Amino acid sequence: MDYDENLIQIVAETLLLALKIVAPILGAGIVVGLVISILQSVTSIQEQTLTFVPKIFAMVLVAVLLIPWIVARLLDFTAEMLTVW
Repeated sequence: MDYDENLIQIVAETLLLALKIVAPILGAGIVVGLVISILQSVTSIQEQTLTFVPKIFAMVLVAVLLIPWIVARLLDFTAEMLTVW
């Protein structure tokens, strides 16, 4: 099949933007999960559900704090897509 190079570039840029937006949020979840896992190991508390609430709280907090940055990135991307087409 013959693919349009512009289309492939747009899909690649879209996926890269999605990774840039999601990376800090997932990073916060990983860091909080790691800290809670270490605390569980030290205190011998093996409750599996203990990690969910702090991880969700941290990820939501990071997402809320990054909303202006996320919106700016999405607006830049949208403007770039509309000027290309």
